[in-house]
Amino acid sequence: MEIENLSKLITEDRNPNTMNIDNVSTLKMIEMINEEDKKVAKAVGKEKESIAKAVDLIADRLSKGGRLIYIGAGTSGRLGILDASECPPTYGVSSDLVQGVIAGGYAAMFKAIEGAEDDSELAIKDLKEKNLTCKDVVCGIAASGRTPYVIGGMKYAKSLGAAVICLTMNPKSEMAKLADIPISVIVGPEVIMGSTRMKAGTAQKMVLNMLTTGAMIKLGKVYSNLMVDVKASNKKLYARAKRITMLATYEKEETVSKILEETNFDVKLSILMLKTGLTKEKAQKLLNENNGYISKAIKSLKGHNSK
Repeated sequence: MEIENLSKLITEDRNPNTMNIDNVSTLKMIEMINEEDKKVAKAVGKEKESIAKAVDLIADRLSKGGRLIYIGAGTSGRLGILDASECPPTYGVSSDLVQGVIAGGYAAMFKAIEGAEDDSELAIKDLKEKNLTCKDVVCGIAASGRTPYVIGGMKYAKSLGAAVICLTMNPKSEMAKLADIPISVIVGPEVIMGSTRMKAGTAQKMVLNMLTTGAMIKLGKVYSNLMVDVKASNKKLYARAKRITMLATYEKEETVSKILEETNFDVKLSILMLKTGLTKEKAQKLLNENNGYISKAIKSLKGHNSK
């Protein structure tokens, strides 16, 4: 029965383009993999409307005090945790805002935990530990679209009234039927049959990038295409903070350094001070009034001055 079920999944099909991959040169082998990888971006593009809807939903929930919680098993779970862990240093948000939950817990990040992905009750336990509420968004991730652990978590989230998204690589999956917004990226069979860390994993990473990047842009974490809420926590990020401020204001390094020191390397606040000439206190007040959007803050100031 399980074999029959697997045969129905696109991600478990044999790829006709790589049947002889074990008998070709190394260069040809790499070319085969590369040709298959080229298909991923196009497949993601076909789901752009669903991804956009998901971004709007996530941004709305986050703006109202909710969180985004990814849930997955194996590679899918690890990619969720990876995306979540990058949000605080990139956008200066709390590590609670975007979180990843993986079947088997912390140990599963480094080693497969046998049977964890088949335990739907375990997902409920894990989400309860996160104090999941109706304000949150849960995004289930699974290439197959049928992982019991993920489905259990999605059902529990729906029972609380949380918004539910899913990211799968098979059409009309069980997860897609549960989700408020299903995202089904059909990348086709893998180079090595069933090795969904390959094209499926690449597609998942691309979509997760879009979900959090899009949401953070809509939350005012980006000015032009600059990450103005970057958290300067090491030498590289201190240098990046300075460069971002210089690019946004066209000011010299000496001037930028002085303002950044005054604001304790608050890039967004420093940019607004340099762009408007406002004091730190007045610039902060203006930012707060405009929900952290630099562009809106500047426009509101111009509008006020023109009256």
